[in-house]
Amino acid sequence: MKWMKKAGKAIVDPGNPFGQGVSVVDDGSKKKPAKLTGYTIVEAKTMAGAKALTKGHPFLAEGKGRFSIDLFEVIPM
Repeated sequence: MKWMKKAGKAIVDPGNPFGQGVSVVDDGSKKKPAKLTGYTIVEAKTMAGAKALTKGHPFLAEGKGRFSIDLFEVIPM
């Protein structure tokens, strides 16, 4: 919660953890889903701004390279 309070109004949706997943493939074959653990939606003017919001996130506290946060821009349609 400390990181979420620090990010403040930049957090648009605090998200949720993910449970079991399934991957649906266009040719009917089977594929393991990506190993994602959850999501949070943040708002920033630039990708650099979004990256700056990860500072102090508890997932990045261990420092052993086992955890990561992937950032994606949402493209309006």
